[in-house]
Amino acid sequence: MGMYLGIGRKARRCYGLDEVALVPGGVTLNPNETDTSWEFCGHHFPIPIIASAMDGVVDVKFAIAMGKLGGLAVLNSEGVQTRYEDPSEVLAEIAAATSEEATHLVQDLYTPPIQEKLVTRRVQEIKEGDVPAAVSAIPQRAEKFGKLAADAGADFFVVQSTVTTVRHISSEYETLDFEKFCREMPIPVVVGNTVGYDVSLELMETGIDGLLVGIGPGAACTTRGVLGIGVPQVTATIDCAAARDFHYKFTGKYVPIITDGGMRAGGDICKALACGADAVMVGSAFAQAEEAPGGGFHWGMATPHANLPRGTRIQVGTTGTLEEILLGPARLDDGSQNLAGAIQTSMGNVGARNIHEFQLTELIIAPSIGTEGKVFQKAQHVGMGK
Repeated sequence: MGMYLGIGRKARRCYGLDEVALVPGGVTLNPNETDTSWEFCGHHFPIPIIASAMDGVVDVKFAIAMGKLGGLAVLNSEGVQTRYEDPSEVLAEIAAATSEEATHLVQDLYTPPIQEKLVTRRVQEIKEGDVPAAVSAIPQRAEKFGKLAADAGADFFVVQSTVTTVRHISSEYETLDFEKFCREMPIPVVVGNTVGYDVSLELMETGIDGLLVGIGPGAACTTRGVLGIGVPQVTATIDCAAARDFHYKFTGKYVPIITDGGMRAGGDICKALACGADAVMVGSAFAQAEEAPGGGFHWGMATPHANLPRGTRIQVGTTGTLEEILLGPARLDDGSQNLAGAIQTSMGNVGARNIHEFQLTELIIAPSIGTEGKVFQKAQHVGMGK
């Protein structure tokens, strides 16, 4: 059923993370006795959080640090890390740019060609840190860079674009055959991004190993404003998780759902997991880490697009170490630090022993959940310029 917009047009009501809340359980658990881990293609990760493949977030050092702490970081194979031998000066230049010149500067700095040898080298450097290595590319470069990454020892390959479908049509370039690609790749393939049940099911049927959910919700992404497309993350996650469960029931293959973007704090991550996600992909929260290469700045993956940028550079600041942001102890009270601790505490309060039980949490529509009774907090933040 949908709501009538006008004669002959109906629309389905969809929900974002700010509009729902989790209901506490009838039984509660000691947070220290909950299990936040997830399994992905033979790899065990203690924390269900992935750092997104954005140049202001992940470089080799960050990927190693993230892996050591129990998470996973994805390196962008088409960014500054693979265009420049030493990208530190480029990153500093982006951070120093004014807001007016930032997008044009990023477009210019992403003009030099990608060096294939650097794709190989970056993967090898991450593996030297004794952590899992994950690399991303757009569909048009997936076959070439997927092989490079796999040969270099990568553990996962991510094929990522603004909107991903199995039936992409183009007369200008050859489209990626996901079924053939997944069959020939010797390492697990994660694909994104998408938001729909039918599309998710079609993608899973090609043999993918993981699915990224989310179109346009990221802090540095402007897709929704530029293109007018997207589905709020609660509805998107629930729909794609339903496709995952249907696919598993009839094939026996479980394809993890990874909610990607739109999560500013621990509570948002908890809601995404409770909606059915097996893990989440986060960018802006990690861009605030001392280890992040962006120096307190964060920009969307499509910001460098020459004709139609669908991302922007934002200043998120540097608020703490990666360990504080991921594992605590938190020095801030806004939920942006100790993300793993937030998951544990939320799981304990709803009575979930593991992620799969957390996915069964009762959800309610509660658009006032973030503002009810918070008048003094709002006034304090306004006074502090937050």
